[in-house]
Amino acid sequence: MDINIPDVLAEVEAAFARYEQALISNDVAALDDLFWDDPRTIRYGGGENLYGIAAIRAFRAGRSPHGLERSLDGTVITTYGRDMATAATLFRRASAPGKVGRQMQTWMRTAGGWKVVAAHVSLIAEPA
Repeated sequence: MDINIPDVLAEVEAAFARYEQALISNDVAALDDLFWDDPRTIRYGGGENLYGIAAIRAFRAGRSPHGLERSLDGTVITTYGRDMATAATLFRRASAPGKVGRQMQTWMRTAGGWKVVAAHVSLIAEPA
């Protein structure tokens, strides 16, 4: 299996950047579009376990648009062949001082483009 084929890596990096912009601007339609439209899609969040795209969409629709700005650190995107990838990043928000967020995503190429099929977001205390 080829790892980080340059053109595939560039595609996933662009999808990840689109996701980040949609997240901080609370573009719910774009966020919904970037997740796989399937009941097997999973998103574990800081306070929720979401199974299926319907639950993820309901969470996004009900989320406050305030305090979503963040800075990223240590982002690693890795592609596996031409159709699968992972993205991992740390993030910090002014609304959560003393905490660092961790985000992991599994991306899959679909007929509609790259989609998140599984995601995990959590916060921990900022390491000393």
